[in-house]
Amino acid sequence: QVQMVESGGGSVQAGGSLRLSCAASGYTHSRVCMAWFRQAPGKEREAVALLYTGGGSTVYADSVKGRFAVSQDNARSTMYLQMNSLKLEDTAMYYCAIGILCSRSRWTEAAMYRDWGQGTQVTVSS
Repeated sequence: QVQMVESGGGSVQAGGSLRLSCAASGYTHSRVCMAWFRQAPGKEREAVALLYTGGGSTVYADSVKGRFAVSQDNARSTMYLQMNSLKLEDTAMYYCAIGILCSRSRWTEAAMYRDWGQGTQVTVSS
């Protein structure tokens, strides 16, 4: 059974930084796609970043490009999201997700990911 557990969320002032973690276990494929999504109250879930665990390549949403960085540990069991220069509009619940059908053209679609974590809240204040 695949389990995804996010941590690292919290409250931070605008311009600050946070580092989210996503611990994944129970999946057997060596090469999968792991992604970060976020959802703010009243808004649709939005893809933030994608990580191909096989090669380590990444893709980012335009809204976070240059500010956020996704990475993985050597064991490929934990994915991180380093968030710098945080803005008020980054406030959301952040989720990690994992999928085995990787697609650069469809990476923003939630349906491409099979398993999801419960989320960790990020709140950015002025």
